Amino acid sequence: MTGLKSRLVSAAYALGWAAVCRLPASWAAAIFRLVADVAWRRQGPAVRTLEGNLRRVLGPDATGAELRALSREAMRSYARYWLEVFRLPVMPRADLVRRTEENGEVELVLQTLASGRGVVIPLPHTGNWDQAAVWMLDRGAGSFTTVMERLEPASLYERFLAFRRNLGMEVLPATGGPSPFGVLAQRLRAGKLVVLLCDRDVTGNGIEVEFFGERALMMGGPAALAVQTGAALMPGMMWFEGDHWGVRIHPEIPVPAEGDRWQKAAAMTQQVARVFEQEIREHAADWHMLQKVFVADLDPERLAAARARAKARLRERGELNGAFTPPEAAPGPAGAGAARGPADARGPADARGPADARGPGSGGPAGGASPAGGGGGGPS
Repeated sequence: MTGLKSRLVSAAYALGWAAVCRLPASWAAAIFRLVADVAWRRQGPAVRTLEGNLRRVLGPDATGAELRALSREAMRSYARYWLEVFRLPVMPRADLVRRTEENGEVELVLQTLASGRGVVIPLPHTGNWDQAAVWMLDRGAGSFTTVMERLEPASLYERFLAFRRNLGMEVLPATGGPSPFGVLAQRLRAGKLVVLLCDRDVTGNGIEVEFFGERALMMGGPAALAVQTGAALMPGMMWFEGDHWGVRIHPEIPVPAEGDRWQKAAAMTQQVARVFEQEIREHAADWHMLQKVFVADLDPERLAAARARAKARLRERGELNGAFTPPEAAPGPAGAGAARGPADARGPADARGPADARGPGSGGPAGGASPAGGGGGGPS
């Protein structure tokens, strides 16, 4: 960012936290809905990318009108996320918990943590990540740890860091400190909770999976952490339910009995992708993915260059052997059988929280995302 632009961005977020929480809720909602509709009508690059992603969800038989209607709802959902981010500091915590409709294995997460075993929850960019954090903490998780990319300008990063820490999260910087992967592994071995958004690769070292019938890149860190530490890998989902919020926790994905650690992590990441498919189909309008996920949308030259760099690193460590299938040579969709398919196609900084946490001595990812959902210029 230029100096002027970075100052304007920082000032805009400061104004959001200072002013939006003071507006009547109905006024604020109307303003954010209007902004979402204007952005949708302009159909800029972020909205076009969103529609490209949603077309995969709807399938090839969807009409243009159906796609445009869904993308409009998705932009309104995305705007609601930001509205709630700015209002969370003044929203009663008891109300945030009361209005959360929980589904699935929530009690099992709490029982697993109470037994002393760590839990890692991979999430897609859906619903309201920050509200779900408040709910989970108040449900009895005790604490949880995540990762956040450093933002520019630094004042914006510090503001978001303070916001999340005030909600009760332990937030690790993706860079400029100890290895996030190592710290996350320590927390899991201590029986703690780790939460990482992972439906988009932000490191250039993502695992290729089959996703809505195509190849896509996802962060493999949650699975890698589960393989290394023995923590339970339990995918989650968040969505908006009227003026309430919905949360679902899925059963544990077990570590495969065969394969090396990266093959196991790849197979588990593919299973996470299957869970995300199911959930996103049910709540497509709440998937805030305004950045590129699918391999077909990525720049081929950058993708090939990133894969070549990853192969070179593996060869240097002696890991490129008969057990490793380079993703570009793997038959069919990669993920469950092919190991890791890095891609250097990052797009603008994601906006929603967890980011890059490199794997143990491998350059492998540990999970990533950002505070506002799939992109569109928000901090991550």
